[in-house]
Amino acid sequence: RADVPRLLMRGIVKRFSGLVANDGIDLKVRRGEIHCLLGENGAGKTTLMRILYGLYQPDAGGIFLDGKQVKITSPRAALAHRIGMVHQQFRLVPTLSVEKNIVLGLKEGSSPFLNFRETRKKIKNIADEYGLEVDPQAKVWQLSVGQQQRVEILKALYRQANILIMDEPTSVLTPQEVDQLFTTLRSMVDAGLTVIFITHKLDEVMQVSDWVTVLRKGRVVATLPTSQTDKRSLARLMVGREVIFHLEKSPGKRGEKVLEVRDLHALSDQGLPALRGVSFELCRGEILGIAGVSGNGQRELVQTLVGIRRESRGKVSLDGEDVTGASPGTLLRRGLGYIPADRTMLGVANSLSLEDNLALKSYREPAFHRGPFLNRRAMRGYAKRLITEFDVKATSVEMPAGQLSGGNQQRLLIARELSRQPSLLIANQPTRGLDVAATEYVRQRLIEAREKGAGIMLISDDLDEISSLSDQIMVIYKGKLVTPQELTRPDIGLLMTGGTA
Repeated sequence: RADVPRLLMRGIVKRFSGLVANDGIDLKVRRGEIHCLLGENGAGKTTLMRILYGLYQPDAGGIFLDGKQVKITSPRAALAHRIGMVHQQFRLVPTLSVEKNIVLGLKEGSSPFLNFRETRKKIKNIADEYGLEVDPQAKVWQLSVGQQQRVEILKALYRQANILIMDEPTSVLTPQEVDQLFTTLRSMVDAGLTVIFITHKLDEVMQVSDWVTVLRKGRVVATLPTSQTDKRSLARLMVGREVIFHLEKSPGKRGEKVLEVRDLHALSDQGLPALRGVSFELCRGEILGIAGVSGNGQRELVQTLVGIRRESRGKVSLDGEDVTGASPGTLLRRGLGYIPADRTMLGVANSLSLEDNLALKSYREPAFHRGPFLNRRAMRGYAKRLITEFDVKATSVEMPAGQLSGGNQQRLLIARELSRQPSLLIANQPTRGLDVAATEYVRQRLIEAREKGAGIMLISDDLDEISSLSDQIMVIYKGKLVTPQELTRPDIGLLMTGGTA
């Protein structure tokens, strides 16, 4: 019946060691709609979708599909109920072809007599219907990130999913790829499929969704048609207060040159050219934004500048001194601050306390020593001051950093780097995966560091972030930098894919 929702989750409760992640959540999603889930990190939206996909079992509550209660015990059971999920981290085998990835795990995929002609025909029919063009015989490693995402969607559609969960699907796409994805999603719901879309980007909610459900602290605070709300109202529902969208940024006082890079070349982990003659300058009191699709040399550029990858040619100067090939320790002592893209693997030590994490780059200083021993009292006082100043939500400075939420781990990392007052700060994807409140906080701190005279190199996939924070913008594509002059946002996106604007 038309009045029966395709999906109804009623009274869902999920606890983890006493922590209530989902507290009696009701979610109703209709057929033929794009329904967005919004919420801060830790609000419970991912947990809820993992329950729907069979990765977790609820402690209470029920799931109803087309009016009938079902029990989803595993992802295989979810697929049997025609529920698919495209994860933020793709579940693809790079060395296999597109078609083999699509049938992997299916009965037909395990047959030694797989009929590739029939498989390709079926993939092509689905791809043509929803605008998901991809070469079935290409190896996954040969595809762009956007094309790999299409393969994940094709996997779900090949399995006849009529409910598709998408977890932060635009985080690594160019603006053109985002537009193409939204066109695909709209064609899917027009054909009667249902899409549940998890995102922290409010512009996307307003652009693509029909309905939106907002979660806060494990509970639903609102479900409403997108046409009856706006970004400011949604942000207020998510956070419980007003959120600043347009950060106040002074024109800036461009100071002395802090970083100069000339004709920098470097190889990838596979020994292939990753940087091809990169040259630029960065001054104190300015933010240089570097835009680009992931995999175009950003990682190698950052690693070379922070001393963990050797350049094959070129020169790097910091505050007028040649630091080409310098070690991370040398660069640290000369005023380099670094916010890595992967905070859990490279930014914080999860098993160490907040106190130890905050002193990781300062423990050699005399203030933290009593003879040959660490001055724990001084370290603890220092940590307490920074946790208060940077508003890190923590039970104590002794708690392991791994117990913090993603947003609070980022605050801890920023507290450690900015408290040292670096002359040069390299911030790589500083707000990736953060909710609207944590994103607002990080951006404000970057602007404050700029106004105090730091030179900041900002690498981000988020063009809105690049545009709003940067004093100058460059685009990296296949290891080369391009400087766009008075270009629009679509023009910059075009440069990111190798086009000309």
